[in-house]
Amino acid sequence: MEKVLVLLHAESEGAGTLGSFLVVRPVQVKKIRLYGGEEIPRALDGLAAVVSMGGPMNVYEEERYPFLRQETQYLERVIRAGIPVLGICLGAQMIAKACGAAVRKAPVKEVGWHEISLTDAGRVDPLFSDLPDTFRVLQWHEDMFEVPKGGILLATSEACPHQAFRYANAYGLQFHAEVTSQMLSTWFGAAEEGPEVLKEFDVVEDDLFDLATRLYANFWSLVRSGRRVVSAGRS
Repeated sequence: MEKVLVLLHAESEGAGTLGSFLVVRPVQVKKIRLYGGEEIPRALDGLAAVVSMGGPMNVYEEERYPFLRQETQYLERVIRAGIPVLGICLGAQMIAKACGAAVRKAPVKEVGWHEISLTDAGRVDPLFSDLPDTFRVLQWHEDMFEVPKGGILLATSEACPHQAFRYANAYGLQFHAEVTSQMLSTWFGAAEEGPEVLKEFDVVEDDLFDLATRLYANFWSLVRSGRRVVSAGRS
């Protein structure tokens, strides 16, 4: 059976609803707890896709978090091989870094629920098929990826212009669509923004779940298609 590798950077930042979606697909889901010292398997045989989740660290903190260096090298290999990759928040920044793009401070630190809008390219990209042109998602980041050379900007927002991109078969999403109430309680339970974030989740939960499920299904269609867009590596 083919497998999907899920790279985890922090105990509190699991795969959420994305994990629930994957676990019922005809594929082996293997979680790699990088924060716990687990090694990424080197072999790419039988690998259907890679998912890189969020985390509180920055991509350039390799001295403090040595696994970031290992992950960057691994993602570069996977992307070069044309295997589908999906990155969320830190994971998106890791993909950008693996593709040779810069990751730097965003114009503003985004925390809470914000609207993002698809670009013209995003509206026709298969990942966002049947999704609205504008939708509300959770943001929690202070850094922002640059779009890699040869990549395409798929979504933007007023506060942070780079919200989603595609490079070959790799997608990076700066925002969080995978969150659950339990995850938000852990992330924001003691934060000043906590009550407002949790209150709005109660309002948007159903719409967010529908949006996230469509997003996952679109990515899964790419995975199952067997389509391999082979990249030229770092630019």
